[in-house]
Amino acid sequence: MELLLLFPIIISNLFVVISRFYFLHTGKQLFGKAFLVVEIFSIVLSPLFFLFLADIGHINDCCFENAVFSPEHRASIYTLIFLCLVAYFYSGYRKAIATPVVEIITNSLLITGIVLNILMFIHEEIIVTIIGNTPIIFLFILMLVKNQRLLIEHIQQMEIEPRNSLEGFALKILLLKPFAKFSVLFVLCLPLLAIITGILLLFGQKPDSMIRAFTDTYKHGFSQLDYMCANVDCGEHFLCSVAAKGHKDFVKPTRLGIRKERLILCNRQLLVSNAFEDLLQHKLPFLHKTIRRNYNRVGNLIHRHYTIFNNKWVCDVVYVIMKPAEWFFLLVLYTFDRNPENRIAKQYISSNHRQQLESQ
Repeated sequence: MELLLLFPIIISNLFVVISRFYFLHTGKQLFGKAFLVVEIFSIVLSPLFFLFLADIGHINDCCFENAVFSPEHRASIYTLIFLCLVAYFYSGYRKAIATPVVEIITNSLLITGIVLNILMFIHEEIIVTIIGNTPIIFLFILMLVKNQRLLIEHIQQMEIEPRNSLEGFALKILLLKPFAKFSVLFVLCLPLLAIITGILLLFGQKPDSMIRAFTDTYKHGFSQLDYMCANVDCGEHFLCSVAAKGHKDFVKPTRLGIRKERLILCNRQLLVSNAFEDLLQHKLPFLHKTIRRNYNRVGNLIHRHYTIFNNKWVCDVVYVIMKPAEWFFLLVLYTFDRNPENRIAKQYISSNHRQQLESQ
């Protein structure tokens, strides 16, 4: 089911990679103009969707799904992504080779794009992101190969005459054997990034923003601020937890539960809702992550105004509002779970009691 949800992305990425391989082998574009549409989806829209889902508008928060990149420094990464995309599409749709300096910059940005995708995959720490990152890495590598072939064809047809010493130096790099050439280009990524960083300083970024965009985050691969969440008590922030605190005769609490080693009041609605999330997490982890991330925004709002939700009448209203959702959750549980009541019963209990229920 998880792959079914990702099917359009998988197909489009395979489509683009195969088309690029075919073009390099035959010199002809496979699928014509349709290729451009799918390529834009794979290289631009798919990553943009990821950023909107996982980063744009998100903040560093110990209690909820937080930003992939540090909010203070993410502009540096966004700029770098944009420049890498410009280099990719420029390389893909130009008709002739550029000046040696422009060629050096273009190829260095393509290498930067490859490294950036690898770092993003490690940082996000979700296996499913490899479906988006791997094809992009392949496409950037294929574009480097295309640029190399275009350079060789140009040299065979006419000799390149450098106009100054800088172009002469750039030309010498371009004429190196592929392994040496790409090794030098990899090193040249550093001064290129330094120039980009210098420009971004004018717009409020810091000299180390490209590094801190990864490190100044919580709970990701390169995060260095996890220690700040060590003693944070997130409390009860969610709708069904709020609803369970209404008038007892109305919300009908059934028992006490344990959450993060603290006692909480549980009613049927809360247990059903958590059981539904538990089922979703096991059956559709990718969809669960998406829903949880967006639902956490609701939890964040409740957390900021939690005094309002200490009123029992407000909790009663929330309980009524959540009733249709509870009925839907029950329908899903009884449809897709062989033992729905067992799953409901094992919510918010100790690990020992949970193991006993699961063994039945």
